[in-house]
Amino acid sequence: MTEPKNPDVRSFWAAFVPPPPAIGWGERVRGALGAALGIVLIGFVSAWWMGAGSSGLPFLIAPMGASAVLLFAVPASPLAQPWPIIGGNLIAALIGVTAARTIADPVTASALALGLSIAAMSALRCVHPPSGAVALTAVLGGGRIAAAGYGFVLEPVLLNSLLLMIVAIAFNTATGHSYPHRAHATAKPAPDALTPADFDAVLAEYGETLDIDAADLRALYEDLRRRA
Repeated sequence: MTEPKNPDVRSFWAAFVPPPPAIGWGERVRGALGAALGIVLIGFVSAWWMGAGSSGLPFLIAPMGASAVLLFAVPASPLAQPWPIIGGNLIAALIGVTAARTIADPVTASALALGLSIAAMSALRCVHPPSGAVALTAVLGGGRIAAAGYGFVLEPVLLNSLLLMIVAIAFNTATGHSYPHRAHATAKPAPDALTPADFDAVLAEYGETLDIDAADLRALYEDLRRRA
């Protein structure tokens, strides 16, 4: 007789595939169109502003693609808000350029730039995953980026980040999404509802970063109570 599989093993492998998203195809297409539009607009504007490559620097850096996924596909994420994209990318670029200019070995410089960027973003509450790629681009981007030095922080990093944020605000607002994100408004909490401090405490007890803030979690809780 075959022994049943260990439920812990099944749970481990099941965790490799996330559950189906609650959103429909319309919302998925909206995010895809927004990201494509954002990249087109910041690409054209950045190319015009920077002189279409006359400086030798790329007018559009690859990490902006990852930023666009966050800002248009999951605009409610704490990782996709304006301060994370602007602050995270600036900090990562500054640290990356500094590491590239002070450490000869590119592998060591890359590792240090990435680690310090994550620490700084965490301390300043602007964690933005694509910023890790910005730090590595500053170190490994090639001779043109190395020659630009700290100029790379302003163009194209800050320029791309500001333009993408502006497009995200306009597009998300026009398509019915609050951006910068504000927690879903709820009715008056039901009796015996948990307090905001309870939600903060539960999130803290997890001991890891979850892609939802306490205000959104509380709004979901109140909506579920009313539905029940």
